[in-house]
Amino acid sequence: MAEKYLFVDKDFMNNPLAQADWSAKKLVWVPSERHGFEAASLKEEAGEDALVELAENGKKVRVSKDDIQKMNPPKFSKVEDMAELTCLNEASVLHNLKERYYSGLIYTYSGLFCVVINPYKNLPIYSEEIVEMYKGKKRHEMPPHIYAITDTAYRSMMQDREDQSILCTGESGAGKTENTKKVIQYLAHVASSHKSKKEQQSSVLSYGELERQLLQANPILEAFGNAKTVKNDNSSRFGKFIRINFDVTGYIVGANIETYLLEKSRAIRQAKDERAFHIFYYLMTGAGDKLKKELLLEGYSSYRFLSNGNVTIPGQQDKDLFNETMDAMGIMGIPEEEQLGLLKVVSGVLQLGNISFKKERNTDQASMPDNTAAQKLCRLMGMSVTDFSRAILSPRIKVGRDYVQKAQTKEQADFAVEALAKATYERLFRWLVLRINKALDKTKRQGASFIGILDIAGFEIFELNSFEQLCINYTNEKLQQLFNHTMFILEQEEYQREGIEWSFIDFGLDLQPCIDLIERPAHPPGVLALLDEECWFPKATDKTFVEKLVQEQGTHPKFQKPRQLKDKADFCIMHYAGRVDYKADEWLLKNMDPLNDNVATLLHQSSDKFVAELWKDVDRIVGLDQVAGMNETAFGSSYKTKKGMFRTVGQLYKESLTKLMATLRNTNPNFVRCIIPNHEKRAGKLDPHLVLDQLRCNGVLEGIRICRQGFPNRIIFQEFRQRYEILTPNAIPKGFMDGKQACERMIRALELDLNLFRIGQSKIFFRAGVLAHLEEERDLKITDIIIYFQAVCRGFLARKAFAKKQQQLSALKVLQRNCAAYLKLRHWQWWRLFTKVKPLLQVTRQEEEMLAKDEELVKVKEKQSKVEGEMVEMERKHQQLLEEKNILAEQLQAETELFAEAEEMRARLAAKKQELEEILHDLESRVEEEEERNQGLQNEKKKMQTHIQDLEEQLDEEEAARQKLQLEKVTAEGKIKKLEDEVLIMDDQNNKLQKEKKLLEERIGDLSTNMAEEEEKSKNLTKLKNKHESMISELEVRLKKEEKARQELDKGKRKLEAESNDLQEQIADLQAQIAELKAQLAKKEEELQNALGRLEDETAQKNNALKKIRELEGHISDLQEDLDSERAARNKAEKYKRDLGEELEALKSELEDTLDSTATQQELRTKREQEVTILKRALEEESRSHEAQMQEMRQKQTQAVEELTEQLEQSKRVKANLDKAKQALEKENGELARDVSSLSQAKQEVEHKRKKLEGQLTDLQAKYNDGEKQKAELGERVSKLSNELDSVTNLLNEAEGKTIKLNKDVSSLSSQLQDTQELLSEETRMKLNVTTRMRQVEEERNTLQEQLDEEVEAKRNVERNISTLNIQLSDSKKKLEEFVSSVELLEEGKKRLQRDLEAANTQFEEKASAYDKLEKTKNRVQQELEDLIVDLDNQRQLVSNLEKKQKKFDQMLAEEKSISNKYADERDRAEAEAREKETRALSLARALDEAQVSREELERINKQLRTEMEDLVSSKDDVGKSVHEMEKSKRALETQVEEMKTQLEELEDELQATEDAKLRLEVNMQALKAQFERDLQGRDEQSEEKRRQLGKQVRELETELEDERKQRVLVGTAKKKLEGDLKEMEGQLEAVTKGRDEAIKQLRKIQGQVKDFQRELEDACNAREEVLATAKESEKKAKSLEAELMQLQEDLAAAERARKQAEAERDELADELSSNTSGKSAIVDEKRRLEAKISALEEELEEEQSSMEMLNDRLKKAMQQTEQLNNELASERSTSQKNESARQQLERQNKELKAKLQEMEGAIKSKFKTSITSLEAKVQGLEEQLEQEAREKQASVKGLRQKEKKLKDMLMQVEDERKQAEQYKDQAEKANARVKQLKRQLEESEEEAQRITAARRKLQRELDEATESSEAMSREVAALKNKLRRGNEVSFSAPRRGGGGGGRRGVIEAGGSDEEADGHDRDFNGTKASE
Repeated sequence: MAEKYLFVDKDFMNNPLAQADWSAKKLVWVPSERHGFEAASLKEEAGEDALVELAENGKKVRVSKDDIQKMNPPKFSKVEDMAELTCLNEASVLHNLKERYYSGLIYTYSGLFCVVINPYKNLPIYSEEIVEMYKGKKRHEMPPHIYAITDTAYRSMMQDREDQSILCTGESGAGKTENTKKVIQYLAHVASSHKSKKEQQSSVLSYGELERQLLQANPILEAFGNAKTVKNDNSSRFGKFIRINFDVTGYIVGANIETYLLEKSRAIRQAKDERAFHIFYYLMTGAGDKLKKELLLEGYSSYRFLSNGNVTIPGQQDKDLFNETMDAMGIMGIPEEEQLGLLKVVSGVLQLGNISFKKERNTDQASMPDNTAAQKLCRLMGMSVTDFSRAILSPRIKVGRDYVQKAQTKEQADFAVEALAKATYERLFRWLVLRINKALDKTKRQGASFIGILDIAGFEIFELNSFEQLCINYTNEKLQQLFNHTMFILEQEEYQREGIEWSFIDFGLDLQPCIDLIERPAHPPGVLALLDEECWFPKATDKTFVEKLVQEQGTHPKFQKPRQLKDKADFCIMHYAGRVDYKADEWLLKNMDPLNDNVATLLHQSSDKFVAELWKDVDRIVGLDQVAGMNETAFGSSYKTKKGMFRTVGQLYKESLTKLMATLRNTNPNFVRCIIPNHEKRAGKLDPHLVLDQLRCNGVLEGIRICRQGFPNRIIFQEFRQRYEILTPNAIPKGFMDGKQACERMIRALELDLNLFRIGQSKIFFRAGVLAHLEEERDLKITDIIIYFQAVCRGFLARKAFAKKQQQLSALKVLQRNCAAYLKLRHWQWWRLFTKVKPLLQVTRQEEEMLAKDEELVKVKEKQSKVEGEMVEMERKHQQLLEEKNILAEQLQAETELFAEAEEMRARLAAKKQELEEILHDLESRVEEEEERNQGLQNEKKKMQTHIQDLEEQLDEEEAARQKLQLEKVTAEGKIKKLEDEVLIMDDQNNKLQKEKKLLEERIGDLSTNMAEEEEKSKNLTKLKNKHESMISELEVRLKKEEKARQELDKGKRKLEAESNDLQEQIADLQAQIAELKAQLAKKEEELQNALGRLEDETAQKNNALKKIRELEGHISDLQEDLDSERAARNKAEKYKRDLGEELEALKSELEDTLDSTATQQELRTKREQEVTILKRALEEESRSHEAQMQEMRQKQTQAVEELTEQLEQSKRVKANLDKAKQALEKENGELARDVSSLSQAKQEVEHKRKKLEGQLTDLQAKYNDGEKQKAELGERVSKLSNELDSVTNLLNEAEGKTIKLNKDVSSLSSQLQDTQELLSEETRMKLNVTTRMRQVEEERNTLQEQLDEEVEAKRNVERNISTLNIQLSDSKKKLEEFVSSVELLEEGKKRLQRDLEAANTQFEEKASAYDKLEKTKNRVQQELEDLIVDLDNQRQLVSNLEKKQKKFDQMLAEEKSISNKYADERDRAEAEAREKETRALSLARALDEAQVSREELERINKQLRTEMEDLVSSKDDVGKSVHEMEKSKRALETQVEEMKTQLEELEDELQATEDAKLRLEVNMQALKAQFERDLQGRDEQSEEKRRQLGKQVRELETELEDERKQRVLVGTAKKKLEGDLKEMEGQLEAVTKGRDEAIKQLRKIQGQVKDFQRELEDACNAREEVLATAKESEKKAKSLEAELMQLQEDLAAAERARKQAEAERDELADELSSNTSGKSAIVDEKRRLEAKISALEEELEEEQSSMEMLNDRLKKAMQQTEQLNNELASERSTSQKNESARQQLERQNKELKAKLQEMEGAIKSKFKTSITSLEAKVQGLEEQLEQEAREKQASVKGLRQKEKKLKDMLMQVEDERKQAEQYKDQAEKANARVKQLKRQLEESEEEAQRITAARRKLQRELDEATESSEAMSREVAALKNKLRRGNEVSFSAPRRGGGGGGRRGVIEAGGSDEEADGHDRDFNGTKASE
């Protein structure tokens, strides 16, 4: 059975059908998204692509040749060592592992590695028989197994006396720990020092004491260091190095364990569905009652650190494992005192999580309101509670030379507690490891050598990685370097042993740069060194650490900065397994691991010896003074004193890793790589992509890469000759020949390249892929031989058949001839005589013949006699044999029958075993379920039994009490008089309680003030929410400053435009300055004689620009359009040059394709492929970062929503308390009902029981009455509060009424304004994209990254524009003067245009600098191209003519392609802009139509104000006729503006009055709340006092038992009535709570909307006018873009005609190419001449550009803003003209290069289209996945919250039920006494009801007063509306002056809104509107 999971089927490997199928179909591997790689047959090859047919479904697919990977022959299927594969690639490795895994073979070698795949089921390959099978065997003699690795290490240690190590790495859940256990198990069996011969012969594994301890150490480490994760139920959360020591004879003499990187944070928090360390659950489940009491243990839900509660593991019993762990501790020799101390520390860690802190009211200082958990902790840890509380809340910190006590905040206290818990658990774990090492090292024998087993986590790459992942990846880098170095050494030894010449490469040095980046101490310092350095600086933060790291290591090849500003990662490191992003959050704290040194000192001084031992090294921790110094103070003496003792986590880990690596380097390492096949934990399933990622991270593919560099395939001479001699039949002569000589002759005959093989002393070495080629040749040779053999065989058979036919033909001829002769002679007489005479001739010899016959007869008889004797003997023997045969046959028959029966029995038993195993699993699961159910039932049974016993005891007690009552009945009558006297005393006490009630009311007043503060906090939180929604909080301050500066500039411009004479004088001054500049230019012209012509052109352009300055003053809009056209032309020229650079790169690629055979071209191709792959990776990473940004935005939104929900929860805390009280009363009511029913039944059965139970009922009824009173008061208070809140919300709604219509208009217009703003941002984004495209040539590998950066900048520009718009709207009150007249609107438009021109100026400068860089890169590329051409001429002289001809064609095609692409891009861009502007224009027109319709409707409503408005319109229509008339009426408008200001001030005063009234209402509400709470508290105290007095009067009221019997009927009726009242009150309470929730929601909504409406009300008119202006501008731009679109269409048609002409020329040139090969020198000269011209033109362009830049700088210094803009426009035009002329020259020079336009264009377009479409599809799919994940996450969060709420409710219910059960138990004991209290309590309840009715009346009066005040407020609001109506009429008059009829409509609209608001008022006052 076990051999099935170890050995490979040899028939499968040597299957001839598979070999034939592989050779016939040319099978290869192609990539597949589902399977990783798929098998396919190669059908056709065309250029860079190939056509393949998938083997699975027969589908034909075209793939790139680079994606195709070779397939190994079937001979290598399921090979045990993957290094033997002739085709070493990822597909072959994955296929081999997959085939072996599906066959049950989980172990596979890969060179030095042993790859293990987790089978997720138990395999029978670890028994003692398997151990004995591998014992003493060599590695190649047995199949792969962990035992083979272990035995090899053990034998090598024994033979070579060299220390060994086994390194197990892999992901969590891959099986590292299990394989480590198997290694220890094997060594304990093989190297046990206590095994006798008898024990070795037995079948049970037996060990000595040391071996048992070594095996028992594992359960202890697993209990304290393992936990359940999502991937693995028993995941090791630490790394360990187990060192097993052996003596000289090979026996185990001791062991030692070292641990690394314990995940101590798991002790305080866990992810969902995960557990903390196992020991917590073991202790909670397995500890007995006594132990739990001693350890102060509670339930799972009581501990905050166990965040997920009791998470069980399927198939695992925590109780049994606890017992196993404790037994293991006993075996390890840990005494019980230490075990108890250890468990106390574990319980103390849990108690630390229950310590809660609270923030004090007026300060940030933390306090501990409940110290129960602290008391438990101090009890367990042996500390004083007061000292501990003082150390946590106000620790002593050293400042300078003095110690001070510093108060801690709540956050600092929580952090200190969590850090203390983590440190305590870490120290406990380290102590446990030391204790285990002490037990394992107790032997006195000295170890001669050792075997080390390293079990550590493999490479980890998460989305964001922290400090722990850096340490783990750093370790794996070192381990991989060790592997590479080991492989280098073994390869070197192998090659030296075989005598092979090879340049040795130490592959371990490949990883050294990355390791130096992490660990280098200085010059420059690495990551860990910088981290330690930052830990010493006082004000260092994680941000400063990252900045310093980027500064020091920014140029390191293995270090990368984040590509975007919004990336979550702070930096990236290129490890051997891939790129890893690191987030440096809390790295300084993690590195220092700070603790509260005050608490640590207390623990060091603990009375518990165990705890004091754990904290003995308290002087080496990082204290609070150091952490405080980092944040507040500079370097102090505290730093200097502890500098020698302080060790960071990074330093300690680096030292331990250095020691570990030194130990491993001194050993002979053996590598085991564990792989997890899937995340579902399913057996038989393998995820290809997951396995490939792990192979890459584990270094298996890295090892294969190293193998490919050398000669991985090695065959001994004999096998090579035997298998491949068929390929060289005549190379080896007959006779004996040495194997090496024979192989050398065969290699010479095969004519293999010397670089592909090496011949050693005993083997022949081949490169990767050579054996596959030889296999193909061998298959072809065997095919030819078989065909020849078949032909020879068929020829032989055909010749044989032909010879037989010939013989038959000759025989037929003889027969025919004889027959013809006989027919002729038969009638001849002589013939007849002859035939008769011939027989007679023999008569004379008859006697001689008879004698001879007689002699022969005698001989025959003798022989016959002998034969007969022998025959008899043989018959006898034959008979014996037959008998023996029959016996054997019978035995055989019986044996066969028995065998058949046994076989059938075995088959049945196997089937039955399988069924029984399945049944057993089911039964086990059922048994577990039944056991759990049985356990629950037993617990319930025990509870029921105890309950029954309690009831029986209660019944007995009640029976005895009844007898006592009968005796005491007589005495009770005498005590009635005393009770009447005590009634008077009760009245006095009642008065005292009234006084106490007043004191409580005062307390409630204080609480109401606190509640007001909480409401203010909620308002602040709503403000924060608005800031988060805007997403531009960081930029608001800067934008406000810029806005203020712009306002000041606007004021200055208005003054300048008002004074036109001053402007003319300034223009004259500017002209004088220009004249001075001309003189300076003349001087510069004399100095620059070489550039005289260019300077004259520039002066002419400057004169033209000066003339245009005067024209631009009246035509700013025309200049803007011209500037846009010039920008487009400049973009064309720049894009044309960029395309030239791209085509030069394309020329390189084409030349490299033609020269693949040369080594230099192969290197260039590999570099290009690497660059392409890097770009692809960068693109994928950018897509991931974009997704991360989207996710971050969504997370921010969800955080904002969560903050709102938290605010809501805070506001509902009071309601939660009331709900708790309600739930308690409801539960008490339900229990009372059940008690009543049980008592009624007992009354029918037993009379005396009924009496006592009725007493209990009456007592509970009294309690219920008290609760009813409280509920009634609570309901009235809540109803009153809800009514007041409704009144306030209605008032606010009335204030909102008149702004509803305006709000809609403002929202629509603001959206339109945002659209127009986005349109402008799109133009700026296009400009930024142009700059990014120019930078692509300079930065070849980072092009995509820069594009995305530019996109981010564009998004920021959009956000800036939006923020400026919002700020303008918010500041619109201050700008009323600016929007009064149209002159100011024109000035603002001019200001915007000037800002745009300034932006264009800056962009032009950027373009110029980028253009220079582009020219330089172009020159560099051309120089490189010339060098390449020279090299090609030297190497390929025979084909140089064709190559250079092709290069000319490629240049021509590149230019034509760039032109066509340019036209296409411009057309697409123009179409997009036109479409966008058309849509914007339509939307604006639609909005204007809607505004007009709304105005017409408001016009009909506002009839009352029409006459007044018409007068105003008629008086002001004339004002808007012209700008000059508006200037004349400016003074009148200013007076009106002043009047409007006064009206606005009055309105603001009135609004302030309304707000004051609202505050008064809120104060009244708070006072009512305080009064209600005081009343409630007073009543509670009264009820408690009454209960005490009634308890004293129990014995005195026993005599009234008989009287109470008579009143039972009355009590029953009263009970029913009270139950009805209870239901009614519950319904009222639910309605009140619902109303309160709705009121709170409306209040928050209103608070958010009031501010927006106030701001938007004032900005409506201004925004409308701006939108109208922008609409006109957009219409103009749309018209210009339509004209450009038509022009582009014409250009496109011309390009199509040019393309057709180019196709014709291509055909002609192709013919010329085939015929003409002699024009080499002429073409080369022509090319060089053209290139020289191009370089000269480029130099001229550079000189012109530099001169233009100098001119622009001078003009900037000399001119004002307008002159600068015009000069820049002129310079832009000149540069565009020069660029256009240069482009025309280049087109004329390159006309003859238009041959291959269509072919290149089609190929490149198809490539780009396919890549773009695929990327867009990927991005879309990823966005959909992201949205789906976000929705799922939100749903899961909601579900989780609901479940948490339900869980809390259930826990509260369970706790309340437990308390009620205890109360009922006490009440049952006191039931007899409470029966006598019914009468008095009924009377008191009636009095209480009267008081409640009085309180209700009082509340009703207060409610009436509140309603009257609300009506007064409504009247005040109505008055405010009238005033606002007048103010709106005046405010709308300003736009009407500018637009005539539009202004009239605006006034009507305002009036309409007011009337509509009045309508709302009437609805509220009359019919109470729905709002």
